[in-house]
Amino acid sequence: MSDGVETEAQPLRHGYTTGACATATAKAAVTMLITQNKVEYAEIWLPAGFFHTFELIECELTQDMAQCATIKDGGDDPDATHKAKIICTVTWSGGEGIELDGGIGVGRVTKPGLPVPVGEAAINPVPRRMITRAVQEVLIEYKVDRGVRVVISVPDGEEIAKKTLNSRLGILGGISILGTRGTVVPFSTSAYKASIVQAIQVAKASGCKHIVLTTGGSSEKYAMKLLPELTEEAFVQMGDFVGFSLKHAKRLGMERVSLIGMMGKFSKVAQGVMMVHSKSAPVDLNFLASVAVQAGGDDALRDAILGANTASHASDLAIEAGLATYFQLLCKYASEHAVNHVDGGLVVETVLVTMKGDVLGRAEIVG
Repeated sequence: MSDGVETEAQPLRHGYTTGACATATAKAAVTMLITQNKVEYAEIWLPAGFFHTFELIECELTQDMAQCATIKDGGDDPDATHKAKIICTVTWSGGEGIELDGGIGVGRVTKPGLPVPVGEAAINPVPRRMITRAVQEVLIEYKVDRGVRVVISVPDGEEIAKKTLNSRLGILGGISILGTRGTVVPFSTSAYKASIVQAIQVAKASGCKHIVLTTGGSSEKYAMKLLPELTEEAFVQMGDFVGFSLKHAKRLGMERVSLIGMMGKFSKVAQGVMMVHSKSAPVDLNFLASVAVQAGGDDALRDAILGANTASHASDLAIEAGLATYFQLLCKYASEHAVNHVDGGLVVETVLVTMKGDVLGRAEIVG
């Protein structure tokens, strides 16, 4: 609102993946190596279905090496790799065909369960195909029949990777080169969902049959203290995607799932909500008050919970009333809804913890 005139919200701007950036720099670098001329722009075809032109910087050239970079534009998506510099270095190789590898700041895969084999650079299958195809097209265009070595680097990649779950997935030393469409959809849930599935796949490949789903870093920290016998791979941050994560846990052969979290989001799971973002479903204080009555709370507690500000406030009221069974019931309901959501076949345990990590309640349902 400005000067009494309401302005229309601007549509969010799409960005481009690390895979698309790497492809553009690879195309430009191999073109420079062949033609011995610097290139300022590279146009590539994106799997999303259109061409896009990338601006290139820091172009360097010798008889046997060409290198250039581009700055990743993540659009309006809050991505850790936004503004990262993606560099490609191309040299003639002694062999035939196209060798593709990762340099500084591109991670190495150290655990099974990922779409890239152990020991290789963390350049995912679609970006690999995009880069290889773009380089091959340039070689064909200029009728060059020599082998080339293509190395993708991200100078700040190791630092950026600290903001991701790469180390948990066994990707060490930098970021992954990702993207299935070449474009980044602002505030996309698809990327987060893909990371959940990947984490469960790594857990499976590590031999886990029991995984722990948490909504974020704090609840995961408390979960690790509660279940120290589990390996790091067993802990998966699901964010708000409770139902989605449970279904993939079952699909990938997990036998037991522990849901560990706090009152705000888990009170929603107790009422059967499987997508717990604040905009998806508000806290239902009527439900929380009715559970208090079932747990043996009096009318005063019921009325106090009905007038609570948040689920956390309702929790404080139940604690003050000494109603421990309240939290047991909420955990029981959450576990029941979780088992029903996946049509059985899983043992689901729910653990409610406070903001300080103390256990409020715990219940398990065998599906």
